[in-house]
Amino acid sequence: MIIFPAIDIKDGNCVRLYKGDFSTVEKVAADYLETAKSFEAAGAEWIHMVDLDGAKEGRPVNTKIYTDVAEKTGLKVELGGGIRSIKTIREYLEMGITRVILGSVALKNPKLVREAVEKFGSDKIVVGIDSMNEMVATEGWLESSNVHYIDLADKMIESGVRTFIFTDISKDGTLSGVNREQLRKLADATEGRADIVASGGVHTMDDIIACKEMGLYGTICGKSIYKGTLDLREAVEYARR
Repeated sequence: MIIFPAIDIKDGNCVRLYKGDFSTVEKVAADYLETAKSFEAAGAEWIHMVDLDGAKEGRPVNTKIYTDVAEKTGLKVELGGGIRSIKTIREYLEMGITRVILGSVALKNPKLVREAVEKFGSDKIVVGIDSMNEMVATEGWLESSNVHYIDLADKMIESGVRTFIFTDISKDGTLSGVNREQLRKLADATEGRADIVASGGVHTMDDIIACKEMGLYGTICGKSIYKGTLDLREAVEYARR
């Protein structure tokens, strides 16, 4: 299993939100590059980054920050937030981003997802499924839908997607533990067809252990690292076993 330490960017700062609420923004680190380097020093090979401004505005906003991390560390960068076009995907990949996350566009423009997978390959395209009460949310979690999260996963698999990041918004930034029930349902429903990355609520090693025991592909860790409830090095070493 892969551990993805996370950096969310808003107004150029490393921040975390509580349940995706922009009014709860909390700065959690002084410098994004030093933070990324500390993740690398702890043994991480990947970093999960989100352009919160981009997610809200529907366009790339903090591009230099992500390309800096890609250029100045050995980390593979997984990036989401405001990616709405083939042009943006191509530009990010050409800038050294390892793979991009498509969120709102997966629900609103599934043809674009299919085209992206065809053009760039399923290893470069991840779909982020953000759920509130099992229904998909979009536009930086500001809009809800009547689409069930497993139904969206099934539709995206038909489009060639092979990796999903599942976030229970009610858990995100809460340090209350991952939503094991919903993750298990998604893993069971997509078994043999897709890889699942858990996101939202990671608190301690118990969550890492649970995700690995479910056979998940990866786990994203944000606030737990910054608050010190999870030791990144320990998590990485356990996940690799």
